[in-house]
Amino acid sequence: MAAGRIVLGIESSCDETGAGIVSQGRLLAHAVASSMDEHARFGGVVPEIAARAHLHSFTPVVRRALDQAGLKLSDIGAVAVTTGPGLSGALQVGVAGAKTLAYELDVPLYGVHHLAGHVAADTLEHGPLPDPCVVLIVSGGHTSLLLVRDLARDPIVHLGDTLDDAAGECFDKVARVFGLPYPGGPAIDRAARSGDPRAVAFPRPLTGPKDDPYAFSFSGLKTAAARWAEGHAGRDLLVADGAASLQEAVADVLTRKALAACRDHGVGTLVVVGGVAANSRVRTLAEERCAAAGVRLRVPPMTLCTDNGAMIAAVGDLLVRSGAEPAPWDVSIDPSAPLAYAALQPRAATARAA
Repeated sequence: MAAGRIVLGIESSCDETGAGIVSQGRLLAHAVASSMDEHARFGGVVPEIAARAHLHSFTPVVRRALDQAGLKLSDIGAVAVTTGPGLSGALQVGVAGAKTLAYELDVPLYGVHHLAGHVAADTLEHGPLPDPCVVLIVSGGHTSLLLVRDLARDPIVHLGDTLDDAAGECFDKVARVFGLPYPGGPAIDRAARSGDPRAVAFPRPLTGPKDDPYAFSFSGLKTAAARWAEGHAGRDLLVADGAASLQEAVADVLTRKALAACRDHGVGTLVVVGGVAANSRVRTLAEERCAAAGVRLRVPPMTLCTDNGAMIAAVGDLLVRSGAEPAPWDVSIDPSAPLAYAALQPRAATARAA
């Protein structure tokens, strides 16, 4: 039966090759291979290196996930794969590999929007998403506020997005200016532990009364941090204070806008996902502000915050259980796939409305 299928999910949108296995909403296994170390000397992800790393890692990662779950490849009943957004070459490797597996196994193939995967990641830890909930996706490439109802049946409502740099991108670029290693997010977090978050009065972009309440902008904050660092050239650069102050500014803006969305839409649950959800100050401030507002906070485990195949398998599992049509065999990648494509099953939403 379709409802009992074991779903293999493949993620290859950036520098992590992920394979996850999910059945009936339960995570059976997941494995990730990262090419981050290969990109570190360049201070950011190099698309060609990422694509080549996916080619080398695809089969071993799938094998590790299967071994971890105690399954054979023939046990897989459906394959789900990220089709976008992401790096073109990286996506192509994942889609080609997923098509090969699905064809070889004669099982359905499902194309998954990367952001829908991040939303679904939390279900693997905390169960089905409340209807409705506000989801804050915050990573190196995305900073978005979403209103989510039934993930498999209703369209995701896009409340706001970043107008320029994503929060994680801001961390990466400022870390380089501060002389910290790549990736910048974890480096900023570590350095901030011994710093004073009130030491530098960094701006809180787009938080004025006339600003879009759900839009983000981190380019100006990045520039302010760079100028502060340049102003200390030749003297002792108090990196810990700069890192703590930057982290506080980012966490303040993210959580302030997310709680405003919950209040404005009468929503009682905030879900925070994506790589920056692993940041200690973002998590702590979100906990404090949600508790004060009477809003329940859901954050996936650290291993499910960053890109992984489990989150793609989670979406595939939802699609299988909701009776969605598989993707055609000529499904292609879309490196800039708009959020509107994250709707999982428009036909079901139409039937429900009728």
